[in-house]
Amino acid sequence: MRIIAIANQKGGVGKTTTAVNLAAALAAVGRKILLLDLDPQGNATSALGVESDGSRSLYGPLIGQGSVKDNILSSPVENLWLVPAGLDLAGAEIEVARMDDHLTRLRDALGFLATETGFDCAFLDCPPSLGILMTNALAAAHELLVPLQCEYFALEGLSKIVQVVEQIRQSEANPGLAIGGIVMTMYDGRTNLSQQVVGEVRSHFPEVIYETVIPRTIRLGEAPSFGKTILDYDPHGTGALAYRELAREFLDRQIRSGGMPRD
Repeated sequence: MRIIAIANQKGGVGKTTTAVNLAAALAAVGRKILLLDLDPQGNATSALGVESDGSRSLYGPLIGQGSVKDNILSSPVENLWLVPAGLDLAGAEIEVARMDDHLTRLRDALGFLATETGFDCAFLDCPPSLGILMTNALAAAHELLVPLQCEYFALEGLSKIVQVVEQIRQSEANPGLAIGGIVMTMYDGRTNLSQQVVGEVRSHFPEVIYETVIPRTIRLGEAPSFGKTILDYDPHGTGALAYRELAREFLDRQIRSGGMPRD
C-alpha cells in the first residue's frame, strides 16, 4: 500500500485537479483509493461534491485527538474514499509546529495504513505552501508526485521542491522519500513555450517525468464547481482522456516497482 503526496508549493498548477482526477481514474478501473485533503481550503473535498461540516478532517489526528479511520467518508465516486478538510487545519499549522515531533505527526497517524488491506493507494493532497502540513505529508509519504505547470518558472519551482525533499531526507523524518513522478499540466500544444518547458523538464528529470501531459481545458476548470470529477463531467473530453492515460501510466509504474499488486 503506497502513500503518495501530491504537492507543489506554487498554487494554480493543477495540483488538486490532479489529485482528484487521478484518484477517480484509478477508482474507475477498480482500485480502492483513499484521498486525504490536507488543504484548509478544502478544494479536493468540494471537487468531489462532498460538503464538509467541519466535524471531520485530519486536524484531530494531527494534534492527537481521534484517529484517521474515524474521519474517512465514502465519496460519490465508487471505490474512492475521502478524509475531508476543514478550516481547522489552518490552526494545525500553528499547534503542530509547537510539538517536539512536529514533522512526523501525520506519519504516525497514518501508521494503520501499513497493514490496512482495504485500500490500494492513498493520496495526500497538500496545500500550496512549504508549511507544516506539506512537510508532514512529505514525511509520511513513500513518494512525491509533482504537478508542474507548463510555464517559464516551472524549473525554478521544481528546484525548490527538490531542496525540500532533500531537507526531509536529511532530517531523518523520511530518509527514503523520493520524487516518484512529475506531471506536466496546463499543456497547450499550440505554443512553443509549453513544448519547450516539457522538453527542459524531460532533459533534467528523464526517469520520473510522465509521458502523459494534462492539457489546458475549460472543462477541467469547470468540473469542480459542479462537484464532479472530469470523468463524470466531461467523460469523452481531452481532460478525461488525459487523466485516464495518466492513471494507466501511474498504475504500470506502481506495479513494476512492487508498490501495487496486479489485479
